[in-house]
Amino acid sequence: MKLYEVPRNSKIRIIDENVMSPWGAKSVNTGDVLDFHNIDGMYSLSYDEDKNPVHIATWTEVEVLDD
Repeated sequence: MKLYEVPRNSKIRIIDENVMSPWGAKSVNTGDVLDFHNIDGMYSLSYDEDKNPVHIATWTEVEVLDD
């Protein structure tokens, strides 16, 4: 599922092979688990396991994880 289809405040796992982030943002990889917060234009606001902000493209393929 594309990230733009995911409900806000969901836990997600990145399954996309080519994750795009804005220049200078913390990089993420396939398999990383994030707390997705919201979409802000072309990128999203999510948080990694250490509560660091992460920005990935809204068209990134992800899976929603059950809590």
